Amino acid sequence: MTALSPRIAAFADRWPKLIALLLGAVSATGFAPLHFWPLTLVALAGWMALVARSPKGRRAFGIGWAFGVGHFTIGLNWIATAFTYQAAMPAWLGWIAVVLLALYLAVYPALAAWGAWMVARFKGRSGMAASVSFILAFAALWTLTEWLRSWVFTGFAWNPLSATIVGFAGPARLIGTYGVSSLVVLAAAIYVLPYFQPKRPKTSEPDMSERQQLWTQVGAGAVIALVLAIGYFDLFPTREKDVATSTSTPITVVQPNVGQEDKWVGIKAGVNFAKLARLTVPRGDQPRLILWPEAAIPDYLETGYPTYYYERSPAEARMRLTNLMNPGDVLLLGALKLEIDDSGEVVGARNAVMTVHADGRLGPRYDKSHLVPYGEYLPMRPILSSIGLSRLAPGDIDFWPGPGPRTLDLGAFGKAGLQVCYEIIFSGQVVDRDHRPDFIFNPSNDAWFGGWGPPQHLAQARLRAIEEGLPVVRSTPTGISAVIDADGRIRDSIPMHRAGRIDTTLPPAHAPTLFARYGNILPVGFALLLLAAAIAFRRRGR
Repeated sequence: MTALSPRIAAFADRWPKLIALLLGAVSATGFAPLHFWPLTLVALAGWMALVARSPKGRRAFGIGWAFGVGHFTIGLNWIATAFTYQAAMPAWLGWIAVVLLALYLAVYPALAAWGAWMVARFKGRSGMAASVSFILAFAALWTLTEWLRSWVFTGFAWNPLSATIVGFAGPARLIGTYGVSSLVVLAAAIYVLPYFQPKRPKTSEPDMSERQQLWTQVGAGAVIALVLAIGYFDLFPTREKDVATSTSTPITVVQPNVGQEDKWVGIKAGVNFAKLARLTVPRGDQPRLILWPEAAIPDYLETGYPTYYYERSPAEARMRLTNLMNPGDVLLLGALKLEIDDSGEVVGARNAVMTVHADGRLGPRYDKSHLVPYGEYLPMRPILSSIGLSRLAPGDIDFWPGPGPRTLDLGAFGKAGLQVCYEIIFSGQVVDRDHRPDFIFNPSNDAWFGGWGPPQHLAQARLRAIEEGLPVVRSTPTGISAVIDADGRIRDSIPMHRAGRIDTTLPPAHAPTLFARYGNILPVGFALLLLAAAIAFRRRGR
């Protein structure tokens, strides 16, 4: 392989994990809110070169793990902010949690690095074949490990690599979010290809191996550029696009700008509701679908609980809502549902989305399924609570999960798929495929996500819109609320920390995309094809 400059090579050989840690931190700047995605490509290329330089697989694993620690510590720094809203635990514990989570998540890049090194095994093989084998294996294994990260131990799919290039993520319709992540790795590989080639004396004409190297780089760059261009410009419109349904469904999206520090303060409940009410009042007499954030009100809207749980009766609580509505309006809002045992004691709760009609009737309900560990429930509660740990959200009662994706029939307003907050990040798990909705509503509470979490959350919601060919509407207390069309474009939004409302019509849905039909079998299959090609190149280079 081409030798690096002696000083750089010596430093890389002496401190490979330190360099990998720094490269991992730089790679995270490609995510929102910074959007420095070219730096992500450069950092990935440098990391791949370090892994390829490893004399042993164990060292390749360590370099991958160090890269992951830097990547996730910076990318997930917003988690530390959540601890500043929990009086039961010190704020500094938030950074401990970020680092501990990064130490675990780093195992996935480590497995990708080790696997790519094992597949290529440069010793005894020609430079070009071995390098192509290594790069293809790296892209394949990154995709597979990202997919594994989405479901192992309940999954934590935040910030897939494809979220750095949401504007170019159109191929997600075909190969999903995790498949697009492999394209990011392949794009980064263009920078690193020359590193693998042996130096040759300069002559007036390049020899065949140099020409091969040049055309391989040009060809790889052209293929990746074409795939990304297809995603960005829709060069080949499909039938899914051509049969997009028209819609004139009027919607009102409300963002009250209620901060997390005020949300659960009892004496401020009236002020918080007044903010929602002021932004909801009709501006005409046309029926509309009103969309409020997650856990928008503290009232219980359902009957059947012991009376001492109610601050106001369900009838009174619903009347406060219907007074803000036109005849024919429908309101979707986040609220709590209690689970009561036979003795009348609360044993659990549901993070629910309720449907309220203008006449006060309750329509269908959705219960959040994919709950946040330590946020909505405390794993191993007897052990962890005994050492002073608690949930980040107020209260000692754990939330119970719902049955999974569900489509709510809203009559004249169409069919809504529901995903509450964090659920929207799970590719391939956001829609009931047997009852396809017309749009996805994603009520959320990003108020405790700091400055980095909300724009990252929005980017991942855009990826779901592209994958499923469905518009996504987000309503949050403090931002970023948005209306996203079925191509992942933001039609309208309300910035962070600003009260406001969006009055618009629902963007049309496309017919089911290929990903919407088959889900994550497509990115996994794509990754396996890349891996098979990597093994084929490895054999060719013997």
